[in-house]
Amino acid sequence: MKVYLDNAATTALDAEVLKEMYQMMESQYGNPSSIHSHGRQSRAAIEKARKTIATLLHAAPSEIFFTSGGTEADNMAIRSGIADYQLKHAITSRTEHHAVLHTLEALENNGLIKLSFVRTDEKGNIDLQHLEELLAGNERSFVSLMHANNELGTLTDIKAVGEICQRFDAIFHCDTVQTMGHYPHDLQDIHVHFITCAAHKFHGPKGAGFLYINHAVKIRPLIYGGSQERNMRGGTENLYGIAGLAKALEIAYREMDEHKTYIQALKSYMKEQLEAAIPDIRFNGETDPDRSLYTVLNVSFPEMEMADMLLFNLDIAGISASGGSACSSGTNIGSHVLEAIGANPNRPAVRFSFSKYNTREEIDYTVGKLKEICKVQVLS
Repeated sequence: MKVYLDNAATTALDAEVLKEMYQMMESQYGNPSSIHSHGRQSRAAIEKARKTIATLLHAAPSEIFFTSGGTEADNMAIRSGIADYQLKHAITSRTEHHAVLHTLEALENNGLIKLSFVRTDEKGNIDLQHLEELLAGNERSFVSLMHANNELGTLTDIKAVGEICQRFDAIFHCDTVQTMGHYPHDLQDIHVHFITCAAHKFHGPKGAGFLYINHAVKIRPLIYGGSQERNMRGGTENLYGIAGLAKALEIAYREMDEHKTYIQALKSYMKEQLEAAIPDIRFNGETDPDRSLYTVLNVSFPEMEMADMLLFNLDIAGISASGGSACSSGTNIGSHVLEAIGANPNRPAVRFSFSKYNTREEIDYTVGKLKEICKVQVLS
């Protein structure tokens, strides 16, 4: 059996999305910047996609800017937001995705900002009182905190963070890559200046994403070279990716309640089965459905011989999962997120992440293989 449980890294393309993109590839090849009919047709498709996304998020189409994905969107928000508002202080957490963490650290290393880290507890929850203290004790700040941690699944109350930032006149950027398409985002109800999206996290294509920029914020481009995206991002637009992104988000919103119920049940079932099958099994991050991303379960296994072979053994069994963030796979660097929450480094951790295409049979197969591996390798 082949089992794919690495959906937080990327998801399978939805058949409806593929159909939408394929039809456009067949008929719409004009450059969206061209003024002839072929170009106008492509331009119209992009603006239709922009309007679809804006409507779903309760935003204005003029607030949606297409990018190559979440990493570019994060960089644009952080670099341009800090530079154009002449901010000298930024706040983030040590559990952020490297697209955020490394960008802010680079700015600090270049002497452009002072970087502060808000405290997190052993499950990755943000200490909101400490956030207030950091904002009160420094000049106007740039705050970057993600909605759901990509490794742990722990959710942050971004509405509460937004309200705190508003009181201190801080610029608030939120990496919503893991929650976009999985939770509704009403941007009329949240005080946030930037949010980010990557289509491939919710059954859209890789290489397509967007940055929401609140209408009250004015920043300069990160990428120059053309007048595309209303002079905010140079380069010919990824028409097919943008169309696929909009269709994927449309499907996600249409089926959100159904998929959330189904996927949460799979996650809870796997947790229960693991607890019954493997002694001393634990979980990193929050697992309460109200405080945890329903697509992610980070499992802390008992100490075992050759712990670094756990993912390899799963792969041999046909099971795809992750040891942490997929963006660092292939390296020997441990998870900065697990280190930040003080997880036991001697206990191997595996992130299992689910989608609408997973089944209970796949969970049973995976738990059975894990039971076999742990029975052989767990230290006596």
